[in-house]
Parts: sequence; structure tokens; C-alpha cells
Amino acid sequence: MIKVLIVDDQELIRESLKVVLNVSLDIEVADAVPSVAEALKSAAHCRPDVVLMDIRMPGMDGVEGTKLMLERCPQAKVIILTTFDDDEYVFGALKNGASGYLLKGSSVSELAEAIRIAYNGGAMINPNIASKVLHQFSSMARSSARIQVDEALTADISKSEWQVIRTVGSGMSNKEIAKELCLSEGTVRNTLSNILCKLNLRDRTQLAIWAVQTGAVNGGPV
Repeated sequence: MIKVLIVDDQELIRESLKVVLNVSLDIEVADAVPSVAEALKSAAHCRPDVVLMDIRMPGMDGVEGTKLMLERCPQAKVIILTTFDDDEYVFGALKNGASGYLLKGSSVSELAEAIRIAYNGGAMINPNIASKVLHQFSSMARSSARIQVDEALTADISKSEWQVIRTVGSGMSNKEIAKELCLSEGTVRNTLSNILCKLNLRDRTQLAIWAVQTGAVNGGPV
């Protein structure tokens, strides 16, 4: 059972999310609170697997909330769920370790799937802002903010794994990668986990940036 903590200052949103998510047999809403401060207290007790974090809230926004949540509850995955797609929030949240960024217009099935993907170590970004993230990856790749990987570690990357790396660097979701490479989504998730382990990278974001920097996204190493 995936334990979820909802953080949103609007009571209607909190209660609605509780109802729709608890319908899923593999998801349980452990708590729903209106602020980051209360979320940090709750997380210490309920130990959530996934946190749905709003952005604009009184006291502290979700960008800073993501950072604090992961510092105090490192096993949790944070998904930003908001009505806003401002660049400042998108990149701030991802920089602080968010595993996903969805707009509140997403369907219930998309939200549930994002929770499962985050729980399994993946990430999901709303298609409306995916292009912004890819553009930012390219900008970072051209800047001094480089992701370092020991070249010796790439020797263990198989041809099929390089294909997955290219698609991640292109900004594709697990579902899109599965369709592109004729794989199951489970295989994609497992392959990504293996790649991150082999390259000693923290998460999908670092992998995507590295793919752009090395040229793999444009058909680099094979």
C-alpha cells in the first residue's frame, strides 16, 4: 500500500483528493494538511511514501516545502500538484528534489499513475511544462552546472540502456519511452533504476541533464 500525504491549503481540494485517491486499491491517504509546517509534523508520524505538495500556501511555499520534506523524510517522494506552471516554481521544485510536477487539471488516473511512478523511483511531468524542463536541461548543459560521471562507469551501459538514456534526455515520460522502444512501463522503470545505479546518479533529472551534456540525446555514445 502506497501511503500518501496531501498538502494543500484549500480544504475542498484536500477532501476531494482523499476521496478519489482512496478508491485505488494500492493507495492510501495517510493524512491531509493545509500547510508545510503541519506536513512536516505529520510526516514524522505517518512516514508517507509520496507527498502531494501544493505550491502557493500561507507561510511557506511548496518549493521550500519540498526541500524541507526531503531533508526530514528522505524516503518520501514529492509530487508538486498545482494550478500554476510558472518557470520559477517548476525549476525550483525540481531542483529541490521533486519527483513530479502536475497541474491540477490532470485526470484522476494520471495522478494515481504519477504516485505509482514516483513510489517506484520514477518521475512524471505534466506535458504542458515538459518542453520548459527540456529547454532548461539544455541551458544547464551549456552552463557550468555539469553533472559528472566517471567515464569508466559508462562501460557497463548496454546498447538498450543507451536508448533509454536518449529518450530520458529528450524529456519523454516512462509511458512515452515504453511506446517508443516497444517495452512495458515496468521494464522502463527497472532499466532506469539500473542505469542510475550504474552511473551513480541520484535521480532522473540528473540523468537527463547528463544525457544532454554528453550528446547521448542526439545519438551520442552507443
